[in-house]
Amino acid sequence: MVTFLAGGTGTPKLLYGADGVFDPAETPVVCNTGDDVELGGLLVCPDVDTTLFADGDRLDRETWWGIADDTTETHEELHALADAAGLESGPRYLSDDAQTAGRDIARWRRFSGVAEFMELGDRDRAIHVTRTSLLDEGYTLTEATETLANALDIERPVLPMSDDPVATIIHTDEGPMHFQEFWVHRRADPEIERVEFRGAETATPTDAVHDALDGPVVIGPSNPVTSLGPMVAMDTFREALESTPVVAVSPFVEDRVFSGPAAKLLAATGYEPSTAGVADAYPYADAFVLDEADGTDFDRPVVRTDTELGDPEDGARVCRAVREALETIGAEVP
Repeated sequence: MVTFLAGGTGTPKLLYGADGVFDPAETPVVCNTGDDVELGGLLVCPDVDTTLFADGDRLDRETWWGIADDTTETHEELHALADAAGLESGPRYLSDDAQTAGRDIARWRRFSGVAEFMELGDRDRAIHVTRTSLLDEGYTLTEATETLANALDIERPVLPMSDDPVATIIHTDEGPMHFQEFWVHRRADPEIERVEFRGAETATPTDAVHDALDGPVVIGPSNPVTSLGPMVAMDTFREALESTPVVAVSPFVEDRVFSGPAAKLLAATGYEPSTAGVADAYPYADAFVLDEADGTDFDRPVVRTDTELGDPEDGARVCRAVREALETIGAEVP
C-alpha cells in the first residue's frame, strides 16, 4: 500500500492516468479537511470531494473542482433572492455562539447560505445534502465519505484526515478569516500575518488514517501550508510521517509555483517561496520529485521529470517518477 496526501487539486492531477502505475485499491488518499465549511447548513468538503469526483469520473477537469456539466440554478436563485431582498452578498459568518453550536465537525467555519459566496452546482449540492444528513444520522465524516464513495462506485479508499474539526484560519491585516473567504472570495489579496489550524491541538487522525500512514506516503504537489499544514498540525499525524518513507512532489519549479497561493503562504509563514522552501517545510520527506528544469540543490534523493500536470499522460509520467523515488529510498511498493 502507498498512501497519497491530498489538498487542493495537486494530488487529483497527479493520480489522473496513474492506474497503470499504482493500483487504486492499494493507494488510499488522505484528504485535508481544514478547508471545509458549513454553508447554509450543509457541510462542504472541497478536498474530499475533488478526490471523490476525480475517482468517480465526475470531476470538471477544466476547473478541477465541482462536477462536469453541472448546473447552478439553485446557486443563481439564492443570489437573485438576496438581491431582491437587499441582502448583502459575500461571506456571511454566523454568530460566534453559532460557531461552536450544532455539529462538532463544523466548528469555527459556519456561514449563512444567503447569497452563498462559494458556487455550488446542483448535483454537487446533492453530495453535500447527503453527507450532512448522514452526519445528522450519527455517521462519522469517515463513514459518510465511505458511503458516498460506494455510491459513486469508487475503488480507491478516500479518507478524511480526521473526524474532529480543524479549521484553517488566515490571520490578515484585515482580521482573521476562514481560508475559503481568503482564497475564494478575496483571491488571496489580504496580507497574511499568521496561519492558525484551529482545533488541531485536540484533533486526532482516524484509525483508518493511522493504518494508511503505516506504509510509504506520497505528498502530492499541494500547498504545504494550507493543504498539508492542517494534517501535520496534529502531532500523531506528523509523528507517523517521521517514521515512514515519504516522497514529496514539489508544487514549484525553483521559485515558480504551478498554481494557487502557495508562494504567498510559504513566505508569510517564514519559508522561502520555492522548492527549497518546500523542502524546509517537509523535514520528514526522504526524497523529492522535481521538475527537470528545477536545479535546486538537495541533500536528499531527487528524481526529476516534467512535473506539469493536467492530462492522463502527465499523471502517469510523474507517478512513475514517484515510484522510482520510493524505490530509491528502499520503500516497498506494490
